[in-house]
Amino acid sequence: MRMKSESLLTQTQKLLRRYDLRARKGLGQHFLIDEDILRLIIDTAQLTAEDVVIEVGPGLGVLTRELAEHAGRVVAIELDDKLAQILKESLSGAKNVTIINQDVLKIDPAALMHDVGSTAYKVVANLPYYITSPVLRHFLEAEIKPQSMVVMVQKEVAEEIAAKPGKMSLLSIGVQLYGEPFIVAKVPAESFYPAPAVDSAVLKVTPYAKPPIEIADTEGFFRLARAGFSAARKQLANSLAKGLGISKEETLALLAKSDISSQRRAETLSLEEWARLWRVHSGAKD
Repeated sequence: MRMKSESLLTQTQKLLRRYDLRARKGLGQHFLIDEDILRLIIDTAQLTAEDVVIEVGPGLGVLTRELAEHAGRVVAIELDDKLAQILKESLSGAKNVTIINQDVLKIDPAALMHDVGSTAYKVVANLPYYITSPVLRHFLEAEIKPQSMVVMVQKEVAEEIAAKPGKMSLLSIGVQLYGEPFIVAKVPAESFYPAPAVDSAVLKVTPYAKPPIEIADTEGFFRLARAGFSAARKQLANSLAKGLGISKEETLALLAKSDISSQRRAETLSLEEWARLWRVHSGAKD
C-alpha cells in the first residue's frame, strides 16, 4: 500500500522508476498527482460500501486505491499489458479490486455486471483523451447503464459535452440524449505527470431514468444528426442536403414541416428540435 505522507508525484515517479516505465502518450497516459482533485473525484462519486465501481484506464492505480477504500467493489479495466500486471501485483492486498486486462470497448457492461453479481454500478475514471467519446457512448448506450459517471476529460471536450444550443455538436447530442452532464471543476495541466498540453475537467454525467425525448431508431437519428453537421458552419438547408444526399427543395420542405428555419445552423438546434426533425424525416420515408 502507498505511504500517505508521500506526495502523489513522488509515488508516481517511484513506481515509474521501479518498473522501468514511461508514460505512453499514444495511450493518453498522464497520471494524476493532485491530492485535492483526487479527493474531489471521490467526493463527487458519492461512494458507499454498497457500490460497484468500474474504472477505465487505472494506470498506476492512484485512483484505484482510493476507490477501493470507499466502494464495495472496484473493477479496473486496463488496456496496457504491463500496467495491468503491475496493478495486479501492487493491488494484490486489496481484496475488493479486480483488474481486467482488456479493451473496455469490447466489454459488455451487462455481461460484466452479471459476472460481478450486480445490476447497479458507477463509472469513475481518469479517461485517456483519445477514447473519451467512445467510452461515454459505450456506457450510456449500454443495456445496463451506470448510475452515474464521474470522469476526468480534456477541458474542451467537457465544455463540448455540456454545451447548450448555439454550441451543440454530435458529441453533446450523443451524451445529452442519455444523461445530464455537469462540469464539476477545471483541472490544470500541472495536476498530471507528465503534464499534458491541455487542461482537463472533472465531468459528472447522470444517466436519465427515462430519455428526455422519444427516439425509436437511434441509428437513424444519429445518421440525420451527422448529416446536419456534415458541412461545418453552413446553414441546415445546405448541410442536410449534402449529408442526406437529397435535393435542396426536399431539404427545405423537411425543415418547413419541422418548423425549423432553413437558415439555422446545426449547432443551434436543441435536442427536442433534432427529435422533431428526425420524426418528420423518418415519417417521410415510411
